[in-house]
Amino acid sequence: MSNIPVLTIDGPSGSGKGTIAQLVAKKLGWHYLDSGAIYRVLAQAAIKHHIDLADETALAVLAEKLELEFVLDTGLRVMLEGEDVSELIRSEVAGNAASKVAVLPLVRAALLERQRAFCQLPGLVTDGRDMGTVVFPHAKNKVFLTASAEVRAERRYKQLKEKGIECNLPALIAEISERDERDSQRAIAPLRPAEDALQLDSSAMEIDEVFKHISKLCIDV
Repeated sequence: MSNIPVLTIDGPSGSGKGTIAQLVAKKLGWHYLDSGAIYRVLAQAAIKHHIDLADETALAVLAEKLELEFVLDTGLRVMLEGEDVSELIRSEVAGNAASKVAVLPLVRAALLERQRAFCQLPGLVTDGRDMGTVVFPHAKNKVFLTASAEVRAERRYKQLKEKGIECNLPALIAEISERDERDSQRAIAPLRPAEDALQLDSSAMEIDEVFKHISKLCIDV
């Protein structure tokens, strides 16, 4: 695994890390891992196979054998056992289930190894909150992408509005700020940049500009 190139892109919600990671992965023809989706996929697999969400041992076994694939074509498709579950894992049911399984130590350990198994030739691009600090600490190419809470809230506000969902911008700003605080202060894998990561603030940058920065400074695309 040490000979396989890995680019990690960590950062808070709304920083654009997922979009950038997908662009780079497609450009390079590398594998892609959306670490934020993996607990939701496991929860969906548990529901599918009628596994009790409190059965830590059974969930850990399921996590070890999780048949998960991320397919980048016209967009991102999340495949569980050959089935497209992209929409299913974004449901409130999957989200609530994911929050239950994510606190189980055996499950976290199993999914850590499952995430590392994505590291295959010709290379891997992954995004999350602890990719460069915990999952792939020895990756040569690391980015910590951020933006102000206000900018991230505005991005989320526009996304929700485009979907016809009513929302309140000040409430979104407060919610994002609270989540940042929670994520950075948590005991396990807190949100923070790796010491050797390129730190990039995308507040005043367009997606193309961020992509060029990461391409130029981190890896030769």
